[in-house]
Amino acid sequence: MAKEKKKKRLWVQNLLNRYRMVVINETTFEEMFYLRISQFNIIVLIFLFTSLIALGSFFFIAYTPMKEFIPGYTSLSIRKEAIRNSFLLDSLSIEFEKKDRFIMSIKSALTGEINTKENSLLDANGELPKALNSDNQMSKADSLLRLEVIQEDKYNVIPNNLSSVKYLLYQPAVGPISQKYDTDKKHFAVDIALDENAPIMAVAHGTVIFSEWTAETGYVIIVKHDYGLLSVYKHNSSLEKVQGDLVKAGEVIAKAGDTGELSTGWHLHFELWINGYSVDPAHFIDFSKTL
Repeated sequence: MAKEKKKKRLWVQNLLNRYRMVVINETTFEEMFYLRISQFNIIVLIFLFTSLIALGSFFFIAYTPMKEFIPGYTSLSIRKEAIRNSFLLDSLSIEFEKKDRFIMSIKSALTGEINTKENSLLDANGELPKALNSDNQMSKADSLLRLEVIQEDKYNVIPNNLSSVKYLLYQPAVGPISQKYDTDKKHFAVDIALDENAPIMAVAHGTVIFSEWTAETGYVIIVKHDYGLLSVYKHNSSLEKVQGDLVKAGEVIAKAGDTGELSTGWHLHFELWINGYSVDPAHFIDFSKTL
């Protein structure tokens, strides 16, 4: 024990022993300067120097763009940008899907080739979902009031949901229904029997996106409305609007005819699409008004 204590004293004494480092002029042997140091001083200096380097490196990396080069490190701004881009990508994917459905709905409306499972909002029982289905009764006063609401909603920043457009659509033509919407017979439209050149009216405010002649359905006009709504009018004798025209609800856009290879007489073949899906116009329009 005594030897160990003696060794410790010697080690501490050696650590604290002071040494003089002198710089002498080699020619004149003049003492230029000297420095008193000890092993303890050297250890403390090395510790302080190392600490300063470590702290300097930390602050240099933490508060400069150098931290971006550290593997596995991601700044808060980059993480926020990545999350924002992820949400943006999801939104773009949804928008692209809507655009694809919209284009497919136009293609289906023009060709008449409709996949019931993919292009109809009807459920397995042949009925509209509860969100779209409601009583098919509407008074004339209520109809006028709802039409006013449509015109006001046109300037709203936040549009109402899809259910808000139920029975807000103008009757496209006045006449008896000769053939109803029937998915079993693949008749995805309502046929209205009309006199020659009877007026065909837009069901709501919108923009004409198609106004041309087709071999099978004659003169066809398609109007794009708000809420993802698309109205299609076929077998017309003439068209009063051209592509790009803005139309109002109830405005005459065509005249009834018997054109196209598939026509069976003077009538209007009227289709309604919502967000790329075919729907029964009778769920949204009161066809009770006849001549």
